[in-house]
Amino acid sequence: MSSGHVMPIGKYVAVFLALLAGTAITVYVAFLDLGSLNNVVALGIAGIKATIVILFFMHAKYSTRLTKLVIVSGFFWLLILISFTLADFTSRGWLGFPGK
Repeated sequence: MSSGHVMPIGKYVAVFLALLAGTAITVYVAFLDLGSLNNVVALGIAGIKATIVILFFMHAKYSTRLTKLVIVSGFFWLLILISFTLADFTSRGWLGFPGK
């Protein structure tokens, strides 16, 4: 029976420091005036930090291919749901409203 992958403490510390750096960058960028790119940059940084958490704290980097397939399919399903929501949101005014 396998006990799973054990990461050294130094790697956990490095991941923690990377997440702290990502948080510091997020705070720094929040005070910059990037116009419409503020949300894009903040979501990009959050996506990178989420990827680090999934890979190292959830041990997805060292898991089987089936686990990686489940993770990728979950994100694919999320992409489908977000695209349907955005398609509905952007097409709300196409038909007009009765009585106006």
